[in-house]
Amino acid sequence: MAAFAHSAPCWADVQLSDLEAGKRFYGGLLGWTFRAGDGMPFADALSGGRLVAGLAAKKDGRMPTAWGVYFATDDIRATVAAIREHGGQIITDPVRAGLAGIVAQAADPGGAVFGLWQPEEREGFEKQNEPGSFCWTEVHTRQPETVDAFYEKVFGFRGTDLDEAGNDVSGDAEALVDFRMWSPEGSEPGPDTAVGGRSVITDAFPAEMPSYFLTYFAVTDCDAAAELAVQLGGRVSAPPFDIPYGRMAVLHDDQGALFAVLQPSELLP
Repeated sequence: MAAFAHSAPCWADVQLSDLEAGKRFYGGLLGWTFRAGDGMPFADALSGGRLVAGLAAKKDGRMPTAWGVYFATDDIRATVAAIREHGGQIITDPVRAGLAGIVAQAADPGGAVFGLWQPEEREGFEKQNEPGSFCWTEVHTRQPETVDAFYEKVFGFRGTDLDEAGNDVSGDAEALVDFRMWSPEGSEPGPDTAVGGRSVITDAFPAEMPSYFLTYFAVTDCDAAAELAVQLGGRVSAPPFDIPYGRMAVLHDDQGALFAVLQPSELLP
């Protein structure tokens, strides 16, 4: 398993009320198989025999039914300190996850929750950017300026603002910009190096909608995946539509967890 660069998304898991129902839904939708977590209320999801995500039974019914994304760090305590220094909050202090690694949960200044992962025996995804696996994440927020500064300072991200056609508009001050891509520190910022992004929750959405991370999984047919999700008991939040990088849809699983599917451009007919 290849090591992940500092600040790269390296893992995703979903907290569910009914773990077995979750296995049926994601097994049917994405073709995942599952490996039990050594007697724990947890299951590793695999695609083609390679790790792609985790499913966990909620310990407390008050916890949100939601997907979470984790960013790699080679020094979790230093990253926790940076989060606090730059206006974020630590939800769960670093704790050892068996021999796999050390994990913590945090929230950015806008309230979006994310995880940190310092690997030991487990680096993270064994498969990504292929059908049936993680391919993208982005935070949706009402505080773009504050949140941009936070992630740039904590993770060293370098931003690229895009217009609706997916073009770099950093040199066009008059362009309407509502989406930013993040590239890791030390890379040339732009779509080719981006590991995540930031979108804006506009006034068109209810004021009570919280900030959140949206996790994307690659599929071979976006429209078919959206139809299948409904057949499996889920629902469609945003029907399939074209974006500069393919065709996507936003879905809820059969227990309400939000996620997206993306049919990359190279897989479009």
